[in-house]
Amino acid sequence: MGYVLGVIGGSGLYQMPGLEDVQEIDVETPWGSPSDAVIKGRLGDTTLLFLPRHGRGHRIPPSAINFRANLWALKSLGATHVMSVSAVGSLREEIAPGDLVVVDQFIDRTQRRAGTFFDEGIAAHVSMADPVCPLLARAVTEAARQTGAKVHEGGTYVCIEGPRFSTRAESFMFRSWGCSVVGMTNVPEVFLAREIELPYCTLALATDYDCWREHDASVDITMILEILHKNVERAQNTVRHLAATLPDPARSPASSAFDNAVLTDPSRIPANIRERFKSLFDKYKR
Repeated sequence: MGYVLGVIGGSGLYQMPGLEDVQEIDVETPWGSPSDAVIKGRLGDTTLLFLPRHGRGHRIPPSAINFRANLWALKSLGATHVMSVSAVGSLREEIAPGDLVVVDQFIDRTQRRAGTFFDEGIAAHVSMADPVCPLLARAVTEAARQTGAKVHEGGTYVCIEGPRFSTRAESFMFRSWGCSVVGMTNVPEVFLAREIELPYCTLALATDYDCWREHDASVDITMILEILHKNVERAQNTVRHLAATLPDPARSPASSAFDNAVLTDPSRIPANIRERFKSLFDKYKR
């Protein structure tokens, strides 16, 4: 099959039995260094690229993550798909702590993050109506169900700036918008993946009920870590099942995201910018 699955999440994910030919790769990108070295390994015919989003030791807060470098590093190492594994707060009674959610929509409430690759020398407008690859989402859902977890298919992830948790008023507001979960890390990650034509999907791990249930204890980090530690093996097994069932990336809506997105006159695009996005320009012969 020869696919390459990029996995962005906690550092515990790549410490999984059966991962062969493991190596650590340092990558530099036009946007600087990613959060950490990429761990490359192999499961059967599939190559895996693991990138700890917060760096090993969880040293990088959400707003300081170099999202552009992270996605570019995976792309430059040949990733054909990207799966995010992320802790979230539940905004729905039916999504209990410990449940998994394969989200399909996002609301951006961040304020301080570089949200595009196309902010210098080129104007490109990529459609984000449905930023998650539906084929990959279906495969992730089935892979997660193979672990015995309760999996919710579909839902909206509202991304807040962090690092603080929501106020109760904000939590009620997000519920009124119809959001399913709240987190701090998947925006602009999901949008950047689509800009460079990487099929992307999120496996969200519900760790708490945020703070909208007024008679519950407010969310704290101890509660989150307890649930997360229980879910590491489940997330690893989801990756294992997914690695054997990855869909053809050529059939993904992401595969043609850059086509007709550029408005800049080709003669006005600086040579260094054209070189930076050479693979995309060459693909569409522009």
